[in-house]
Amino acid sequence: MLLDTMLRLRPVEKLDERVVIVGIDEKDIAWIKQYPIPDEKIAELLTKLETYKPLAIGLDIFKNVPVEPGGEQLAHILRSNSNIIGIEKILPPAETSPPQSLRPEGVGFVDLPNDEDSKNRRYLLYTPNPKNINEDKYSLALRLVTKYLNAKGIELQTGKNDPNTINFRGIELPRITHNFGGYVRVDDGGLSILMNFRNSEQPFNVVSLRDILNGQVDAELLRDRIVLVGNRNLSTGDAIYTSALPGLKLSGQIYGIDYHAHVISQILSTVMDGRPMLHSWGDIGEYTWILIWGFLPITIGRLTQSVWKNILSVSVAGFCLFSCGYIMLWVWGVWIPVTPGLLVLAVNGVGLSAFAFYQHDKFLRSQIHERQNTIQNTFTVIHNGPLQTLAYGLKHLRAKDISYEQLLGQFEKLDREIREIGEFLKLEALTTEESLRLGSGLILELNRPLHDLLYEVYSSTLERKDFENFKTLKVKIRNFDPIDDKYLSMEDKRGVCLFLEEALCNVGKHAQGVKRVEASGVCSLNNYKLSVKDNGSGITSKLENKGTKHSKILAQQLRGEFRRESLSPCGTICELSWKLKREFEF
Repeated sequence: MLLDTMLRLRPVEKLDERVVIVGIDEKDIAWIKQYPIPDEKIAELLTKLETYKPLAIGLDIFKNVPVEPGGEQLAHILRSNSNIIGIEKILPPAETSPPQSLRPEGVGFVDLPNDEDSKNRRYLLYTPNPKNINEDKYSLALRLVTKYLNAKGIELQTGKNDPNTINFRGIELPRITHNFGGYVRVDDGGLSILMNFRNSEQPFNVVSLRDILNGQVDAELLRDRIVLVGNRNLSTGDAIYTSALPGLKLSGQIYGIDYHAHVISQILSTVMDGRPMLHSWGDIGEYTWILIWGFLPITIGRLTQSVWKNILSVSVAGFCLFSCGYIMLWVWGVWIPVTPGLLVLAVNGVGLSAFAFYQHDKFLRSQIHERQNTIQNTFTVIHNGPLQTLAYGLKHLRAKDISYEQLLGQFEKLDREIREIGEFLKLEALTTEESLRLGSGLILELNRPLHDLLYEVYSSTLERKDFENFKTLKVKIRNFDPIDDKYLSMEDKRGVCLFLEEALCNVGKHAQGVKRVEASGVCSLNNYKLSVKDNGSGITSKLENKGTKHSKILAQQLRGEFRRESLSPCGTICELSWKLKREFEF
């Protein structure tokens, strides 16, 4: 498709006067009032054409069966004129015999190979006879071209660089090989060439049958020319599909006789005018070309170090690649692998840019997430440690029930805790190990089992002296069922430990008159429920503090639930529950 597009975009070429088409159109059929055209009229046409002395006449009409009247008259014309070439079809499944009155050298086949998209881009010049492999069969175009060039003193010879092709005056016709241009594993039997259509709305002179029979054609138009006689009407269904020509009167089609005319014209133009035929590089050249355009976007990406600059550079490179392919095709007739080059440009350029953009965005998001976690963890450590010490000191300062020495001790403790937190954060930034500092100053390694960590958090928090409500406790109950660590990440474990510490701290701060506290972690039916119950004064304020907000966020991360409510007749429960993930869940 890209080849067709570049062929359509070539500059307009002048008319080739060496080829003339005598087309039998719908008006000719209406004029003669018979179809198929009777042999009498075809014989009269050929006799009239011979008077104009063309160098060769191609009769692109099947004449294996006479169409009376005039069958014997046409046979006599074909026997007596050696410059008339008839046609046959030799390839299955539609073999058609040539006229019996013609000698073998006066017959050319018109079998046309088509591509998988039903378009015709190739022309078979000769091929071994399917019925006799020792005999070569020549196409209609090759028969006519050979007669024309022989008349000009130019002989057909075997190719020198490629013995499987032919050459005229040292110019070899490029043969379509097994891997040729965009073709992969194409049938390379015989000699096939790539179509190089003459890009023009009127590439050849076209006259009608009635113009010839009525003597309305200038003799110089046909003298020393190749004349093709055939159908140019839709009744015969002789149409060839192509997208390589602009402004076609038939949508995406040309007449079969026009297709043969283009082949004849391109060979003559190559031999006599130096117009290049379409050819391609060898496999090594094409692979090298594709690799160059594959490495180019990688190099561009390293030089630009910018996603948008890289995309812009790759787009410019893609335009340059298409332009290079267009110029090579137009000027030198070389069909280079533009499409594979564009594909590797897109994959290695846009694809890698998109991947780099994704990785960069992912890195930024991870950095933001890490900073948010650092801020959150730092706040939590400060909240459960120094802020509690500060709140304890402020409370007694307002009540004026503490001595100066005790108050000074609280502020010295506050200073010490803040410094310890600073040192802890410095060490945490320098190490890859995950750790957690509790408000009590205890540092926990998070790679330990969760139930062990919960026991440590419980014990360390209840031993704190800065929570007066802990002094009234009589009953302390704890029980944490073990769970497999594969169900929780390090961040999850950190969050769960901080939740337990916050819940216990709330008991120490707000549960006045508390005598019993129970902390439990129960695993059942693929769920884990961590709760803290007390029998203190219950919830006295409906305002949502920082701890409650963080607990709700943690519940969302674990895809679980959080609740904090008063118990009857007294007390509070703070509970976090989540479903344990299975290995096959994503």
